[in-house]
Amino acid sequence: MEATGTDEVEKIKSKFMSAWHNMKYSWVLKTKTYFSRNSPVFLLGKCYHFKTEGEYRALHSFQSSSAGVSTEISGNVEEFRRDFISRIWLTYREEFPQIKGSALTTDCGWGCTLRTGQMLLAQGLMLHFLGRAWVWPEALDMDSCDSESWTSSTVRKLTASFEASLTADRDPKVLPRPQRGPSSRAWGGSEMRNEIYHRKIISWFGDSPLAAFGLHQLIEYGKKSGKMAGDWYGPAVVAHILRKAVEEARDPELQGVTVYVAQDCTVYSSDVIDRQCSFLDSGKAGTKAVIILVPVRLGGERTNTDYLEFVKGILSLEYCVGIIGGKPKQSYYFAGFQDDSLIYMDPHYCQSFVDVSIKDFPLESFHCPSPKKMSFKKMDPSCTIGFYCRTVQDFEKASEEITKMLKSSSKEKYPLFTFVKGHSRDYDFASSPPHEENDLYSEDEKKRLKRFSTEEFVLL
Repeated sequence: MEATGTDEVEKIKSKFMSAWHNMKYSWVLKTKTYFSRNSPVFLLGKCYHFKTEGEYRALHSFQSSSAGVSTEISGNVEEFRRDFISRIWLTYREEFPQIKGSALTTDCGWGCTLRTGQMLLAQGLMLHFLGRAWVWPEALDMDSCDSESWTSSTVRKLTASFEASLTADRDPKVLPRPQRGPSSRAWGGSEMRNEIYHRKIISWFGDSPLAAFGLHQLIEYGKKSGKMAGDWYGPAVVAHILRKAVEEARDPELQGVTVYVAQDCTVYSSDVIDRQCSFLDSGKAGTKAVIILVPVRLGGERTNTDYLEFVKGILSLEYCVGIIGGKPKQSYYFAGFQDDSLIYMDPHYCQSFVDVSIKDFPLESFHCPSPKKMSFKKMDPSCTIGFYCRTVQDFEKASEEITKMLKSSSKEKYPLFTFVKGHSRDYDFASSPPHEENDLYSEDEKKRLKRFSTEEFVLL
């Protein structure tokens, strides 16, 4: 009986925490983001200009901070808005199936780095299955008043939780948020194929124990590095968790993708190519696409502004899949920039669980209606940079391009990270042993993960 009472108290505390975080962050969703008309905006390798008055007005919730009109256009505001909204947004969720080994049914307050890691991986999978040119046909149907309804929903939840605590009601009555009905638009053949993959990618990140890259699975892999549900995760630890999740994924569609994590800021080219040329589960030889994750520090206790141009250069590449980073105590998914400000998606808004196993599950909560900006100076130095390369030739081209960028942008004696020829074992690094079912990480990986887990990157 006492245990039941404790569980009820924990549930009420959880609901209040979710409501508090929503109250805390919902004003951010309503805050307008200001963009300059005189500077280009980059989003994951695409460049947009907001220079003509008519096209500028097309973006309802975006306002310019400076005057000036020009006819030079290489991408208008609506195209930028459509592109941004099409990226997959993964946030705190509540009321999902209980996480194994805990009483938690929400990641509110501790799961933000896992969510930003999911967003980076989702972008890599979108490049793989849909291509960079793809945009969600219904992106511009996202109503700017969605943030208003989210805030109203937060108040309703807070009120319902409070009433439940007074009446000992186990299931607080919350008025449901109105859902948009299924799309009535006619889909063409290629559009239908793309929409199937769009939904499939989102379903891989569902908040259920069976989802390949869902929170439940990522936490299971995190246990191998000493992390538990409710702990904070650093960007480097998340990089290794994502690699393990992709390795262990059993969906046949995912057999053509692999993940490589740089060792001590070094990408060993032969190790990457070996991963790309490894046998598929079918036993046939084939070339896999690779997502390269590079955990780095952009300075000591604070971010070194000398790295700004490099970060901007990275986000200007179409094969960049973003950066797992943030500012102290908060993790963000960085996807672009304008001038010296980074454009990001914020995972801190706590939304209700969506069952992605049902047909035509609602997609709106997986797409962010407006971007946010943050000064580069506020960025925490600890982050993980991601790239996607479809073929070995793409990887070789990317490594050459990034190496030139590293050399030209580095004012320090040593670049932020390096690409070197050969295998890690050629440089006296212990090679990883074959995988065993009861030991997912090699001893070398465990040592690195233990070191990464102590990094000073506290996320709330």
